[in-house]
Amino acid sequence: MVHHGLTVEGYSRAAVQTYWRVPELKIGFDLGAQPWSFMTTPNWFVSHTHLDHIAALPVLVARRRMMKMEPPTIYLPADAVDGVNQLLRAYQRLDRGRMNVNLVGIEPGVEIQLSRELVVQTFPTRHTIPSMGFLVWERRRKLKPEYHDLTGDQIRDIRLSGVEVSAEIRLPKVAYMGDTAPAGLDDFPEIYRAQILILEMTFVAPGERASVIHKFGHTHLDDLIARADRFENEVIIASHFSTRLHPDQIQRIVDRRLPDSLRGRMKIWL
Repeated sequence: MVHHGLTVEGYSRAAVQTYWRVPELKIGFDLGAQPWSFMTTPNWFVSHTHLDHIAALPVLVARRRMMKMEPPTIYLPADAVDGVNQLLRAYQRLDRGRMNVNLVGIEPGVEIQLSRELVVQTFPTRHTIPSMGFLVWERRRKLKPEYHDLTGDQIRDIRLSGVEVSAEIRLPKVAYMGDTAPAGLDDFPEIYRAQILILEMTFVAPGERASVIHKFGHTHLDDLIARADRFENEVIIASHFSTRLHPDQIQRIVDRRLPDSLRGRMKIWL
């Protein structure tokens, strides 16, 4: 899917595999699988370490080494770093090839400066193991209002005198939730303003028990309908559907129940 110059590629099915990337931003989310074409993406953000979200991490590392590319940088929950290092050492013995990677342990509530233009902010989500989501901000410089009426030469002279004439503004571009109970949506409301929001909607069938779904760190269609008026996003990608239902069943249920305020903006990713 392409939206305003940003391409979203990937796939997500609960207990199968989850992987996404936005190539223009040189960012990927989760590593449940690793298509060959995704290998060129250098920066990956792992929401949590369930197998369907991280199983292909050694594949990415090995492929980039084989193709003589720089080691990838993997941002992942801090308490998972030791375990992932052990996993990579085991694969190194089995594969007999070095597993060169830059593992960066992170906590919710931090900012990662990827470039002068891009900042990734982490936030907590609600799952059965430590987990987090990610919001990619685009940073721009904008002339301060008090200088709007000045000429270019005047602005230049003020800048050369050491006065800062512009201020940073941030635009929320892409938010990625990973697996989370609906409280994870509400804990970090900035995600409702992201241009593109990728979230889970694991369950859609009527009559499924919300208490059980939430206990195991997942979201139901009913939870999103209850929050329909909060979504300001231009595009909402709903994914990570349970394998209990055929994709055609999922599509029919969502088509029947989705409110008008989300219709046309929500993409059911099957």
